[in-house]
Amino acid sequence: MNMIAPSTGLSRRSFLKLGAAAGGGLLIELSLPGARALAADGARFEPNAFIRIDRDGVVTLVMHKVEMGQGTYTAIPQLIAEELDVPLDAVRLEHAPPDPKYADPIIGAQITGGSTSIRGAWKPMREAGATARTLLVQAAAKKWNTDAAKLLARDGAVIDSAGARRAGYGELVDVAATLPLPTAVTLKDPKDFRLIGKPVRRIDAASKVNGSARFGIDVVLPGMKVATVAASPVFGGTLAGADEAAALKVKGVRQLVKLDNAVAVVADHMWAAKQGLAACAPRWKDGAHAKLDTVQIFAHLEKSSEGPGAVAHKTGDAAAAMKSGARRIDAIYRQPMLAHATMEPINCTVDLKADGLDVWVGTQVPGIAQAVAAQTAGLKPEQVRIHNHLLGGGFGRRLEVDFIAQAVAIGKQVRGPVKVVWTREEDIQHDMYRPPYLDRISAAVDAKGTPVAWTHRIAGSSIMARFFPPAFKDGVDPDAVDGAVELPYAIPAMQVEYQRVEPPAVPTAFWRGVGPTRNGFVVEGFIDELAAAAGQDPVAYRRALIKDARTRAVLDLAAQRSGWGTPLKAAAGARAGRGVALMHVFGSRVAQVAEVEVNADNEVRVRRVTCVIDCGFAVNPLTVAAQMEGGIMFGLTAALWNEITLADGRVQQSNFHDVRMMRMNEAPQIDVHIVPSAEAPGGVGEPGTSVAIPAVVNAVFAATGQRVRTLPIAGQLKTT
Repeated sequence: MNMIAPSTGLSRRSFLKLGAAAGGGLLIELSLPGARALAADGARFEPNAFIRIDRDGVVTLVMHKVEMGQGTYTAIPQLIAEELDVPLDAVRLEHAPPDPKYADPIIGAQITGGSTSIRGAWKPMREAGATARTLLVQAAAKKWNTDAAKLLARDGAVIDSAGARRAGYGELVDVAATLPLPTAVTLKDPKDFRLIGKPVRRIDAASKVNGSARFGIDVVLPGMKVATVAASPVFGGTLAGADEAAALKVKGVRQLVKLDNAVAVVADHMWAAKQGLAACAPRWKDGAHAKLDTVQIFAHLEKSSEGPGAVAHKTGDAAAAMKSGARRIDAIYRQPMLAHATMEPINCTVDLKADGLDVWVGTQVPGIAQAVAAQTAGLKPEQVRIHNHLLGGGFGRRLEVDFIAQAVAIGKQVRGPVKVVWTREEDIQHDMYRPPYLDRISAAVDAKGTPVAWTHRIAGSSIMARFFPPAFKDGVDPDAVDGAVELPYAIPAMQVEYQRVEPPAVPTAFWRGVGPTRNGFVVEGFIDELAAAAGQDPVAYRRALIKDARTRAVLDLAAQRSGWGTPLKAAAGARAGRGVALMHVFGSRVAQVAEVEVNADNEVRVRRVTCVIDCGFAVNPLTVAAQMEGGIMFGLTAALWNEITLADGRVQQSNFHDVRMMRMNEAPQIDVHIVPSAEAPGGVGEPGTSVAIPAVVNAVFAATGQRVRTLPIAGQLKTT
């Protein structure tokens, strides 16, 4: 796909580095465009791009992020409301339109992903609120002809210190709009926080419970048709034909639309469209990849990984140090393709009219969506209006816009608005997949089992080379090696290489946890192997190697709270074990201890997960805990059961019966402990997933003595 790259000149990795620096207090500040004047009708006050206050005192936050279940629609308003000094329920939300001024300061584009939302919003959003508060206080001072220092903001109003006068924000907007923007504002001292750091219930929860929340799939327009689509089952295949007459015989079917690689049936409703699609029985030209299968893909990866890759990290002379150790340990790890399988099916509604194109969709990338829709429609970007919605799950899938381009291509052949909905089967079999990866990893250890050299060669698809080409430099995909190049462990000689190996024709994309999810499994699995080879306790072995005090503290607390070292009981015929893993990713430190039971049939049940996170200042502890719980469940599901496989060029899985989700009765007890911290916030959306996978794999080893180096775990354990 010809993706539109963000307009920033900085690479994602550059931003990631700066974001990591933010953990130490350095942030790239969002500019606060001076939209401070009253709107044309003079009815509202816009001190910056994010806040709007009207004469009724209604505060609107123009939200530059999307909500896909991660809680930013509560945590970011907390930042604004705190500094503006209004109750949280006084803040209304409005989706930001595609506009560079709403770019995430870490990523450099208007993107929701990469555990960046709170990291990027922490300072700029507080400054936005403080700017508005400062102007409103100054407006009151001007109106009352008094010194602003004698006034204070409280609960949506400005009052004087004597309590004699009070003016609601709405009463002050006319005057505030005439004042110059302050060159600097004072942020609240954390000791004065009334909202930030408090366990606040999700403000979007009620609408999702009562059904009033609006997702993309809920869009209904006058005269709207519904279409469903089937694409070539073989990657790279094309449409050979379809029985249009048979489709049109189905009651409610209005039209059949043919694309190069797909066919869509347009109808009055989804059921008719689905029946029409079955009736038209599309025929395909499979093309060059008709015999592609998973075995070929991994054989290609393994062969390619035998040669050297581009050097992503180098400390000391790892090759020489490898020869000096008392013992060398080698391993190969394999990870399968994975689907995103979001709960809300893929959908997009379009309406191409004389004055432009309207697109209703839930997207993590509104700017890219606008550009691709314009390109497909043959319009200028400013002629495309993106109406963003809540996302029923993202996990990286809605960073992609393939389905938006397809909907526009279909919409060009339909008169009036049309909502294109993929079936679950279409989604699973035409996803843009987390790519398969193969890792060769080695270490030399001294006589005590301590690593003196470490080499790690990573082979797999480069998503960044397609999604954001400037970030792919000197043969290295910074995302592919994330979590492998900056280990929490002190190893004197280390070399990490990356070798780009693309699976033929298979579209690949980001998946929750991005690079750290893959590399956490490899690095934490292998460090566990070194501990076992040294005959040492896995927690003690890691602790002796950890460089960073915050990382050591989360490990210690995880061991303490999990009862590490205490005896475990298992059911008759079963074996039980604990496994530990840790990472320092997305600006957060996370350690987990998984407790598993493996029955006589080698079925693994995760009984308990103890998670400790130091994510810096926890803006909303309830959100942090929920993100860790959800991320752990997501990671465990993938680790235990899931993979996408190919046979005869076709994806073999099709729905939740063979893309298995962990059920409520299978969910483990999860205990989350948040380490108090005054540091700037780290990310919480993805670390939980990244650490859960190696923790459970290491627990399986503790229970069975069998090392799992290929995911998923199911099918890997041998009967002893």
